[in-house]
Amino acid sequence: DYSVLRPPVWLGADNYVNLWRDEVFWIALKNTLIYAVFALPLSALCALCLALLLNSKVKGMTLYRTIFFIPSLVPMVSLAVLWLWIFNGEYGILNEFLRRVGVHSPPNWLSDTLWSKPALILMSMWGVGNAMVIYLAGLQDVPQQLYEAADLDGAGGWAKVRHVTLPMISPVILFNIIMGIIGTLQIFTVPYVMFPGGAPARSTYFYTMYLFDNAFIYHKMGYACAMGWIMFLIILGLTMVALKFSERHVHYGGS
Repeated sequence: DYSVLRPPVWLGADNYVNLWRDEVFWIALKNTLIYAVFALPLSALCALCLALLLNSKVKGMTLYRTIFFIPSLVPMVSLAVLWLWIFNGEYGILNEFLRRVGVHSPPNWLSDTLWSKPALILMSMWGVGNAMVIYLAGLQDVPQQLYEAADLDGAGGWAKVRHVTLPMISPVILFNIIMGIIGTLQIFTVPYVMFPGGAPARSTYFYTMYLFDNAFIYHKMGYACAMGWIMFLIILGLTMVALKFSERHVHYGGS
């Protein structure tokens, strides 16, 4: 029990017992896991597809790469304010676009519990530029003779991607997945700015937001530290699962 302002008091495992009984803790954990389950694969797939497109030899490709990478450099707070305007239920550009294509009652992204998390999942694909650049670096290292051999064997475009490209960049895919696990489970800035208090109805109240509130709003530093250890163990466990699963599917140079 530590409020920063007073000396700490030893509680043993009480913080963990209280977390087990804490309904808000489970809501925040569930919200975080739901977000990660959808945002991580969608962002990874989007980044990989962009990298494959931008790896082709087309005039002006450097400009295209820059355009897709720049959004990932936008500061998180500025990004949150920008998407507040985009997701505005009445005047937002997204709903205006939906009305013009025939959706007469577009969702109220910011105040509907059904659409608040999908809005953040959609936003997660905005910052795929970092992963895209890493995929591009991996694609540059794929030996061209493998593609030439595949052409001689009559392989089509999808067959070359599946049997040449993906196995050769599998270490890069693994790295991006692990970094994605860490990033999605630690989502904080954007929902904290866009959805104060996890509104609506705590549907966007994520684990790190609850941890922050306990540490710096409620001054329950020991409780927040217990949450930090739990998050560490969750990330460690998921990383170990990813590494174990990768043993058969990740191919390193010379193997």
